[in-house]
Amino acid sequence: MERCKLAYHANCWGELGGSAVGVTSITQLSYRTFGDMRRAFADIAAAGYEGVELFDGNLLDFSTADMRALLSDNGLSLVAAYAGGNFIFDDILPEELARVTRAAERAAELGAPHLVVGGGAKRFDGTREADFHKLAAALDRVGEIASAHGLRGHYHPHLSTIVEGPEEVAKIFGLTGIDFCPDTAHLAAAGGDPAQLIRDHASRISYVHLKGLQCEPFAFTPLDRGDVPTDGIIAALREIGFAGWICAELDAWTDPLEGARASMTYLKSADLKKD
Repeated sequence: MERCKLAYHANCWGELGGSAVGVTSITQLSYRTFGDMRRAFADIAAAGYEGVELFDGNLLDFSTADMRALLSDNGLSLVAAYAGGNFIFDDILPEELARVTRAAERAAELGAPHLVVGGGAKRFDGTREADFHKLAAALDRVGEIASAHGLRGHYHPHLSTIVEGPEEVAKIFGLTGIDFCPDTAHLAAAGGDPAQLIRDHASRISYVHLKGLQCEPFAFTPLDRGDVPTDGIIAALREIGFAGWICAELDAWTDPLEGARASMTYLKSADLKKD
């Protein structure tokens, strides 16, 4: 893990949501954190991280020049843009892919190596077998968009989508060629063993999301606490020879800087660059 670098997601510096206009115009729907990205970048840098991941909405709020200056002022690299979609409804898929393309274009302009998407809608009347195939085909399109812009495309299994636990993870990555971005807390919350899933899908993993999980009451936590030991996950990453960006994150935390620092303290103690 000699080349391992540490990033942090800027999603913790405000309420999480989406663009309201997307309710009536799918092509304008994006993820966003309703918070001050300038403060987020300053805090992430102060906590010792080298890179930052952004939701597509927050990324596109800034011009390329302004975002480049913000990154430079804080000594950060843009590591990834995160977008999402339903990805199973034929009529709106072109609109969703247009949104992904806009995020990919901006990320590429800023030198980011990764594009991450989540999604795969759950229908009100239950998931159909065809939904997995539609999602897989859409993810292959996302992978093509990423590649066309010099990025590496990833799918992020997520609670509330049709790909949550180990069986669904195995199913979808048997149907699509896109890379797997494991989010250790989401995988654990869905009943999976994050360390084993990393081993099982080692050849598909080139970017990782790390966060802690508290089961009761349900909450995501910094890496130094919670009910899912991060040590075993780090051991699995070492075992597969992972060398790349690892992005720590918290969806919400009362003091975002304190949360970022707590995870960094853990990561330093784990000595991620140790062979």
